Amino acid sequence: MAIKVVIDAGHNPQGVNAGAEGNGLREQDINYEVAQKLAELLRANGNFEVRLTRNTPTEVLGTSNASSLRERVRIANEWPADYFISIHANASTNPEVNGTEVYTYSASGQAHDLAEAIQSGIVTEMDMKDLGVKTNPSLYVLRRTAMPAVLVELGFITNAEDARKMSQDPDGFARGIYNGMLRYFDLA
Repeated sequence: MAIKVVIDAGHNPQGVNAGAEGNGLREQDINYEVAQKLAELLRANGNFEVRLTRNTPTEVLGTSNASSLRERVRIANEWPADYFISIHANASTNPEVNGTEVYTYSASGQAHDLAEAIQSGIVTEMDMKDLGVKTNPSLYVLRRTAMPAVLVELGFITNAEDARKMSQDPDGFARGIYNGMLRYFDLA
């Protein structure tokens, strides 16, 4: 039986719930590209069934920030998915801040174990600074999904080196997440 995974390319392409910008890049574009590459890798594996929250680069979910987040959770809960992975790029007012971190609802359980595997996968694959796995129960997509959910912050779009890596090698970030998932599911 295939493992059902929803991959959420965080943020909308424009308008409500658009993402951060930095170094000439838009977060929503990076998120979409990495989500697409990750979906390709998972679909080619055979152990996974995948659905995306954004199926085209121009697809807009919801009419407000709240309804955009609700729609992402609805897609996962109604399927129902076994796991939910939301992909993001971080931002900071300090351009020196860099690195990868993954958020979960709580500090233990399946989501936390998956987050640790994904964090390790990205750090290893992309030579990113390891900011660790963190909990944030206030994040809507982690709080309202009915399955283990993680929110991946690939790197800081506001940091020149992180932005360069995300722009030039979205495949590498997808591979890092994928490798982490394979380890978590004992498929590596």
